Amino acid sequence: MSVPFIDLRRFEPDFMERWMEIARRVSENTAFVGGPEVTKLEESLRKRANCAAVVGCANGTDALQLALRAVDVGPGDVVLLPDATFWATFEAVVNVGARPATVDIDLTDGQMDFDLFVQAVEKFQPKAALLVHLYGWSSARLDEFRAFCRERDLPLVEDGAQSFGTTWNGKSIYEDALITTTSFYPAKVLGSCGDAGAVYCATQELADKVRLLGNHGRVSHYEHGLVGWNSRMGGFDAAWLNLTLEYIDERLASRRKACEWYDARLMEFGARIIGPPEGYVANGYLHVTLQDPDLRNAMIENLKEKGIGSATVYPGAMSRQPGAKGWITGTVGDKNADLLCRGVLNLPLFHGMREEELEEVRVAYGTALAAAGTAA
Repeated sequence: MSVPFIDLRRFEPDFMERWMEIARRVSENTAFVGGPEVTKLEESLRKRANCAAVVGCANGTDALQLALRAVDVGPGDVVLLPDATFWATFEAVVNVGARPATVDIDLTDGQMDFDLFVQAVEKFQPKAALLVHLYGWSSARLDEFRAFCRERDLPLVEDGAQSFGTTWNGKSIYEDALITTTSFYPAKVLGSCGDAGAVYCATQELADKVRLLGNHGRVSHYEHGLVGWNSRMGGFDAAWLNLTLEYIDERLASRRKACEWYDARLMEFGARIIGPPEGYVANGYLHVTLQDPDLRNAMIENLKEKGIGSATVYPGAMSRQPGAKGWITGTVGDKNADLLCRGVLNLPLFHGMREEELEEVRVAYGTALAAAGTAA
């Protein structure tokens, strides 16, 4: 039996029929950019996060750039970010004219190391910091990050692209953030039918600025209060997301159940699993194992031969990316991020996975691990 890394076609029995009717309505009303579906989505997201306001935008990368500019990051400013993340986090800093500096991670949770972060603040005197909620959870010291930044009046932008549906100490992970972002790329837990994103704001003032920036700085149709760009959410994306939200709790439960299944059964192989710290209910976006870097590639090939999908999220630290040259202003540590990136292996995980698929992955994983060890 083949098992893909992700399957986006596990629709509920009535989903597609309902979607076709919604798509017809959006088309008949020509609500292609903005409109009632976007307004409805923003309010639904705001209520789930219990924050002041949510602003939809064109994609998750734009969401980061909007958030950075909303807290007045601009040309020449230094912004701290973790060395293990997706390239868009680094890229967003550069694209607003700022200078990224990276901070190593803590291998116990895969997130930015708080103590090294404090050192980096003293060393680089940044204008802002970017904290990434990687893999569907965040740092065990999230409250310390937030408190430290508040005390120093250091804007903390939180990259929540992978953490929709995650809770921290019983609340949405987005709830107590100054400003945080998410991505609705189709492969995300809450994914759209195209590219889309959102910015969650602690104040209406921040949200108003984000909205201006994402719509050409408009204060009226042909009056512009600042220089922004075009990052508006489309009506079809919002409509798809509104429909998906009606099924999201069951989808989250399915993902979490699959993660728990892996955690329990992979232990027989001595798998090193990196998972959420105490206090988190993760969203099941990714299951993360850490392999011997000398064995990982052989394991991937062995899994592929058996029809089992896998991924390496992500295979390279930011400070070691070729594209970082000329842009990065400095680093504080990089060894743990490099080890994570060279050893990470993600197994298939998506809502609607059947137990026989999970069992197929388990058997293939054990065989791949044994074969890679023998070959080495």
